Amino acid sequence: MANKGQTLGKDFIFNRIWGSDSESEPQTLTVHIKWLRQKIEADPKEPKRIMTVCGKGYRWEGSDEKL
Repeated sequence: MANKGQTLGKDFIFNRIWGSDSESEPQTLTVHIKWLRQKIEADPKEPKRIMTVCGKGYRWEGSDEKL
């Protein structure tokens, strides 16, 4: 949320959350994004808050309102 409107790379997000020495798979991030969308999006298949930027990463477009 602190980076609203900025596209953050998948590797950047993964390393910030799990660390570069993590034994988790990068696909872990994709799964967690899916779970977040199920919780915060009105229609997770048509997200309005967490946007995927193909080949790059993800971008937060949600409002500053509390979820």
